[in-house]
Amino acid sequence: MPWLLLGLVVLLGSAVALRAQEPALPKDGATTPNVPPAPAEPTTVSPPSPETAATPIENALEPREKVVVTERDRFLPRLDLYFPEGDLDLRINRLVNKVFFEGQVKYNFIDGDITAFLRYRYYGAKRISQFAVFDAIEFDDFEKFSEEFDRVRGLVTVFQWPHSVHHRTYLVAEADRIASSRRALRFNNNTTNTYVRLGYQVGTGQDARSNAIVGETRARSERLFTAGRDIGPGQTGWTIAATYSDPTLGDYEYIRLETEALKRFDVSAKTFVVGRVHAGSFPYRRSIERQPLPGEPIDEVDRFSIPRAEYFRLDGRENLKGVGERLRGTHEIHTSWEYFFPWFQDQSRRALRLDWETWYWVLYVGAGNIGFTPQTYREFGDYIGDAGVGFEASFRLRKYRFFLSGIVAQAFEQADNPEVRLSLKSYH
Repeated sequence: MPWLLLGLVVLLGSAVALRAQEPALPKDGATTPNVPPAPAEPTTVSPPSPETAATPIENALEPREKVVVTERDRFLPRLDLYFPEGDLDLRINRLVNKVFFEGQVKYNFIDGDITAFLRYRYYGAKRISQFAVFDAIEFDDFEKFSEEFDRVRGLVTVFQWPHSVHHRTYLVAEADRIASSRRALRFNNNTTNTYVRLGYQVGTGQDARSNAIVGETRARSERLFTAGRDIGPGQTGWTIAATYSDPTLGDYEYIRLETEALKRFDVSAKTFVVGRVHAGSFPYRRSIERQPLPGEPIDEVDRFSIPRAEYFRLDGRENLKGVGERLRGTHEIHTSWEYFFPWFQDQSRRALRLDWETWYWVLYVGAGNIGFTPQTYREFGDYIGDAGVGFEASFRLRKYRFFLSGIVAQAFEQADNPEVRLSLKSYH
């Protein structure tokens, strides 16, 4: 953890430098009232890709000047970095007429995990069609010096029917081939998971977490905080999806239901709260009798005909940010609330040789529970709560723009150290 503490010291140092550049108030102590800009006229655009989720910082800093995009800029990659996980997400794309081509590589510098995607997306008059292939390899933790691995290769097709700006229907079909040399995952070795998913979405198409529920799940960019665009009618969004794994075409059999609702509350002209409620369950899953190895009891997640990657999780950037222990289950529910308030907006403050434009502070609180029975939702004594403080900032390095997010969060029911999470996203 020393390098994390060093990173926090650097961030605090930059905050002090930025604070020193704040404009002084008039001598009489009166502040100049802020006049909010007139809202832009609504425009109809083509449905965006699920990977272009926007954050409050991104929405507050849309360029006011006309940006000239050169042929060279069209091939510049989009880069996301996540700490302390050590994840890198690199995307290069190209739009030719109505056809969208994208290559994506996700790499973990600590464990050596790597995932590669190749996508083809066609924008039709009434439907968006996407076809993708991927190959994902995961290894054990670096400190174990193990050569054990997991590998998943698959084909994904996603069809989206936009009914209006805020209403969309999704149909997904995916086939995964799973291989593993780990003893813990021996029941998933040399198996195939084939499933179809039907989903419906009301509200923004710019939220990566909601899009992952109805669309492609494996390749999403995980955000620390919620998208801040006009979420939907009444500043409300809702997503629901049902997944069925066919045992005649694969080795698994289950029905998976998942839903999420989000709502934005404007506290003032510059501050707002975003709340999310997520729930999931497996109303049907086939039970399997496993033969345990000597001295190794069967894990609860191996008692059902469900791949481990399909179980719900309560920990992580998109769930309870203060939970460090990996928690899986077939029934899950959690809620999170984020309060955004700006330090400064639409300015240019020099610190650490960077031009800082906007800085939001974020107060976070969440609670949830996970288990293997429907009683999980009613067992309030088992719920886990967490809270934290974070920030979102945008800065420029030459002509390139970056968005930096960070949070320190602690789970109340766990005695572990606080979770420190950082992410860096490029934008051009």
